[in-house]
Amino acid sequence: MGHDHDFDFSFFGHDDSESSDSELSSGEGEASTWLLDNVELITVGVDIGSSTTHLVFSKLHLQRLAQSLSSRFVVVERKEIHRSPILLTPFAADGAIDVGRLSEFIDQSYRGAGVEPADVDTGVVILTGVALERRNSRAVAELFAAHGGKFVCASAGHNLEGILAAFGSGAVALSRKQKREVLHIDIGGGTSKLALIRDGEVLETSAISVGARLLAFDEHSAPIRIESAAYTIAESLGIDLNPNRPLSEFDKERFAEAMAKALFASAFAEEDTGLSKQLMLTAELSRGPVGDCLFSFSGGVSEYLFDREAHVFNDMAKHLTAAIKSELSSRAISITPTGEGIRATAIGASQFTVQLSGNTILLTGDVQLPLHNLPVVCPRIPQIPTRETVAQGIATALTRLDLDDLQAPICVYLPWRGDGEYSVLFSLAAGVSDALRARLAPKKLPLILALDIDLGAALGRILSDELNFDSPIVSIDGVELRELDYVDLGEPIEPTKVLPVMVKSLAFPTVVI
Repeated sequence: MGHDHDFDFSFFGHDDSESSDSELSSGEGEASTWLLDNVELITVGVDIGSSTTHLVFSKLHLQRLAQSLSSRFVVVERKEIHRSPILLTPFAADGAIDVGRLSEFIDQSYRGAGVEPADVDTGVVILTGVALERRNSRAVAELFAAHGGKFVCASAGHNLEGILAAFGSGAVALSRKQKREVLHIDIGGGTSKLALIRDGEVLETSAISVGARLLAFDEHSAPIRIESAAYTIAESLGIDLNPNRPLSEFDKERFAEAMAKALFASAFAEEDTGLSKQLMLTAELSRGPVGDCLFSFSGGVSEYLFDREAHVFNDMAKHLTAAIKSELSSRAISITPTGEGIRATAIGASQFTVQLSGNTILLTGDVQLPLHNLPVVCPRIPQIPTRETVAQGIATALTRLDLDDLQAPICVYLPWRGDGEYSVLFSLAAGVSDALRARLAPKKLPLILALDIDLGAALGRILSDELNFDSPIVSIDGVELRELDYVDLGEPIEPTKVLPVMVKSLAFPTVVI
């Protein structure tokens, strides 16, 4: 992975045109020192939704926590460098996503950003809403990932999108700043995602089939796009959806009103065995907002709610907006602007969890980096581990995740916070060897280990030099993972020798009642 970043040496108080050789040497030394503790990455977030597709390019500045004597790097600055135009997600006549048109759009977006695919260090492609349901959705994700360079990943999911929208919109920051609960609603073309947030923590998410492009029309108001959820809504109202028959304004209003009522019934976890139950895509919120709760919105429909968009795209956006405003009024709810609307998910994706390993790491043998989509196995290890308890913990964790018969590399995360005594490290290493040697070696799979404390190299050395572990080893530290995460490992970044770690978390947030 190339990192030929340019730095402004005037930042260090030097002007190359007037510096003496000694001054220049000093400046180069300071720059080298800066590089040891600082890393800059270019990221891209891609949101392929039911209605629209767009990209956000960002630059991340990560810095070593030197003051705490740690080798861990943390993000200290995120700076957007480009927002692509917004494209109506193209669908072919057979209902599949038009991959060709998307490919042209992504090429144009990269050119607009002045970024080459090889320049991108990390990022996420998010397929959302009804785009997820298209039979070629995985091919589309892979297409975009290929455009994004060697280290862009593809992820998708209603809960994940809800979390990304909550972060990308600013709702999480709003909750943290105000120290209040926030109910955030992201309304797109085919789905709406809800996130209940308290003090900067997403407590719960859910998703419902409510969106502006469940129906799209020709110039005569005849439906030319009818999603499956639209038939469910229409049936509940006694409306006959026929592509050859225009839909009246009255029926559009009824349709929008039904969507808005179902959305708010789900948002408030109201006892409703009707339409909202039928439209839920995930488990419902366990409760509605309580106390002095703030309400925020993002997604395409929010542009109309905040009067930032007036153009009509021959769908249900304007009617749904009116119905939502009516529902807000009847419930005496005011909404709080958070700064981002339609681009919230893409911004959240471009700020997806990125970590860097510490530099007390070890790589042995012929390990080909980058490695993608490594499931995280998180054994439960006692505070004072023994060889037997470590081996049993790993075996149990593998069974828990249906990974007994390994066919691809995994990442074993050792969430252990004890000291670095040799006897303890040897127990950890020996337990790892007992549990995994026979599983990895026959299939020539590498051993990927991750720790949160700075003992990666030490643990790896015991495995390699003392236990003669047969497989190549990547032992990293300075990261925080959890079970059900997936990670990608990039190539070492010079001169720090750290590894970029992309963490993709499945969205199972803790519910706090």
